[in-house]
Amino acid sequence: MDRDGAVKPSRQIDARELGAIFAGGALGAAIRTALVEAAPSTGGSWPWTTFAINVIGSLLLGYFICRLQERLPVTAYRRPLLGTGLCGALTTFSAFQLDVLRLLDHGRVLAAVLYVAGSIGAGLFGVLIGTNLVRRARLTW
Repeated sequence: MDRDGAVKPSRQIDARELGAIFAGGALGAAIRTALVEAAPSTGGSWPWTTFAINVIGSLLLGYFICRLQERLPVTAYRRPLLGTGLCGALTTFSAFQLDVLRLLDHGRVLAAVLYVAGSIGAGLFGVLIGTNLVRRARLTW
């Protein structure tokens, strides 16, 4: 509703955009599944596979989004395909949450806290690296 109480028309669903998200999501989920099966984590140990996948996905997200916004012509479907679909399915918050719960279930509270902090920090660093790769900028501290 707007200020006058009138109902606003809803945004039309773009089937091609939805298809791009679906295709990217299918690819991202397939890649994630293959990586998890190639290097499964055990319940009480540090979840290296999820950690690595999420950091790589963050790097890819930074690269794709920066490249799409700053270097390539604007299209309606690349961003949903690569950002929302591929990177969204590759990096899953649910797997991250389950890993934290598994660490806590095994009494590894410090490892769980370090995993949360490390995942957030490394993910942000991955986005920074990805964007700097597009911009060809040097990292300065």
